[in-house]
Amino acid sequence: MVKDVIIHIMRDELAVVPGAELRLKEGVTLPALFAPDPSTARRVIEFFTANIRNPHTRRAYAKGAASFAAWCEARGLAQLRDVQPVHVAAYVEELQGRVSAPTVKLQLAALRMLFDWLVIGQAIPTNPATSVRGPRHSVKKGKTPVLTADEARDLLDSIKTGSVIGLRDRALIALMTYTFARVGAAAEKMRVEDVYVQGRRTWVRLHEKGGKRHEMPCHHKLDEYLHAYIDAAGIEKDMKGWLFRTTEGQSGQLTDRPMRQADVYRMIRRRAADADIETKIGCHSFRATGITEYLRNGGKLEIAQQMANHESARTTGLYDRRNDRVSLDEVERILI
Repeated sequence: MVKDVIIHIMRDELAVVPGAELRLKEGVTLPALFAPDPSTARRVIEFFTANIRNPHTRRAYAKGAASFAAWCEARGLAQLRDVQPVHVAAYVEELQGRVSAPTVKLQLAALRMLFDWLVIGQAIPTNPATSVRGPRHSVKKGKTPVLTADEARDLLDSIKTGSVIGLRDRALIALMTYTFARVGAAAEKMRVEDVYVQGRRTWVRLHEKGGKRHEMPCHHKLDEYLHAYIDAAGIEKDMKGWLFRTTEGQSGQLTDRPMRQADVYRMIRRRAADADIETKIGCHSFRATGITEYLRNGGKLEIAQQMANHESARTTGLYDRRNDRVSLDEVERILI
């Protein structure tokens, strides 16, 4: 399918052949729109492999580019140089009727960056997406589902810790809650050496997006949970090994591979169901829960910003859900 082919670039579909030429493996092709000639095709491949380092951004931008290529193909636009601002604007207009405003803005950003890359590489003369405006979108509160402090406590307490898997899951959920860590920094990048002692206190080292390294002291409960898991897993000497590891089938034995975001999401949904939590939480919910509870208990927004490693306090404010409780109390005043 045309919509899938660009995504192959992110998998094991690239080969370096004699002469150090980079190309797609046999049977994998780019959409015709992005492969009018070998040099342009190569430039597109380089955009997704050399220019974008974050795998999540790469995945999202690849889907956006593939979707636009399929849209153009369905309307007879076969040549990249034939794409005009009016075509991009029409695509954006159609998208607005199918997906949310943030998704439209993300796809437009993907096209702008890709076309800029092609302009710099002299594959096309101008960027047809530069002048196209995206939809207006402004939010003051995020939409990530959060847990109350009692729900978060119930979830952690409901995890049976008689196995290394239970200890692993409890430690991972606690890490995301008490340090406000993103799932990518917590599960996909942490190694055993990123849990260390400094000044008689356990610290964690988080490798956040953008190559930023962020260090945080551990809450006393997180300290307990992390060491209980590391000791039970027997990985304290494997300093370069992954901290949160997958299991080998149903054996319950840890592998040497790190958990991915999809693995963490499935684990969270399973643990939430076991704890009878009906809120549809996900990987990001614990970041929002931790920030909200920190602020509710007298924490300062600027300190929460530092702990969450946000560039702007406004971004941190999107995770502040203290007003949800106020709104609920006011609704209950309607005594009918």
